[in-house]
Amino acid sequence: MARTIAKDHDQKRAQILKSAAKVFAVSGYDRASMTQLARECGISKANIYHYYDSKEAVLFAVLDTYLRDLRDRVCTIDLDGCGPEDRLRRIINEILLAYQGADHEHQVQIGAMGALAEEQQEHLRSYQRELVQFVSQAIKAVAPDAFDGDAARLRGTTMSVFGMLNWYYMWNSGAGAAARSQYAELAADLILKGIKGL
Repeated sequence: MARTIAKDHDQKRAQILKSAAKVFAVSGYDRASMTQLARECGISKANIYHYYDSKEAVLFAVLDTYLRDLRDRVCTIDLDGCGPEDRLRRIINEILLAYQGADHEHQVQIGAMGALAEEQQEHLRSYQRELVQFVSQAIKAVAPDAFDGDAARLRGTTMSVFGMLNWYYMWNSGAGAAARSQYAELAADLILKGIKGL
């Protein structure tokens, strides 16, 4: 007879992943242990192994959950009725809001993804590519002539946008939604004025 799933299964899984992101970010993935993770979670190692069979499996689950949720949240926002500039502003704002509370996951993505098997990395990169493509299309829509036939310029502009957003947590740690939206407006102004000047 199949074992029934506990009512709090999803809650415990989310707790493990949140705690793991913190442990991996603070201690470094290579130095982090399942004992540290169990201590941070407030549960036994055996309980963690009930959900994940290895530290690598926990790492993959942290990044898979984070990147999939990020892609889904940003790429499915309601943009109906928005002109190109307002569309880009909304996307930038949504990215910064989606990053809120995910500093540890963001650090793990930057510092530990290379510890995974290549096929797992490729799976995770597919989420990143979809998000980058979504933002790239929004940028191109603002000034199609500026990017027509110049894929390198469009990619450079797109990655510059992510550069402005991805490191926000480093110099404004703990910023709330209001501060993030304020910075999103500033970033959007800089980006849009720069695009128009191309």
